[in-house]
Amino acid sequence: MVTAETARSIVGITGNVISFGLFLSPLPTVYKICEKKAVEGFSPIPYLATLLNCMMWVLYGIPLVHPHSLLVVTINGTGLLLQTIYLTIFILYSTPPLRRTVLKFVTAEILFMMAVVIGVLMGAKTHEKRSLIVGVMSVVFGTCMYASPLAAMRLVIRTRSVEYMPFSISMASFLNSICWTLYAVIRFDIFITIPNGLGTLLSLAQLVLYATYYYSSTPPKDEPKLDLQLPTATVAPRNDNAIPFISTR
Repeated sequence: MVTAETARSIVGITGNVISFGLFLSPLPTVYKICEKKAVEGFSPIPYLATLLNCMMWVLYGIPLVHPHSLLVVTINGTGLLLQTIYLTIFILYSTPPLRRTVLKFVTAEILFMMAVVIGVLMGAKTHEKRSLIVGVMSVVFGTCMYASPLAAMRLVIRTRSVEYMPFSISMASFLNSICWTLYAVIRFDIFITIPNGLGTLLSLAQLVLYATYYYSSTPPKDEPKLDLQLPTATVAPRNDNAIPFISTR
């Protein structure tokens, strides 16, 4: 008979695999940017949001904040590296005004994270307090990242076209969020449950919208392109018995 802890580990590993796939989801968009040597109407917001989200969860997973969280550091560290590459390419092919704006946001995020790291490590003396502070902040940023496709959903309704809301990304987001919601339910973790529960609902709404407008889609007319890459619904499993040799999540 499979124990709850074994089931949780299986779900967690599956979630890591799906999360890694979501981190790679912007590749087609990045390829188009490199090919055309211009960002056109694509937005840097998803990359900026994911960059901050990954930095926050990496902080959450380090031993000084939440011990035995190797899965947290590895998957979010991978995401952090990929988002850095994506943003570098985006900045390289942006117009000067947009480039300055993106650089300002990146600088602000780095300064913010430095302040959080110093404040948490010096102000909170126990792992429990540090985990609570960073965990709550991570839930907030993770929820915001899950909500990022709302503008795209409005565009789909207005144009009656699903061109800017790829089915594969919506489905992957749904599978990722529901996987981590199940992970949290097996051994309840509020930090995982809140953002992934909301992510499940929002991703399901995208799939319903896609099904509604797929056959009745009309070509969009001069609508700005939106970068709908939802890179990851990355959440940090609070696994005090994390398997040390696993290199995902």
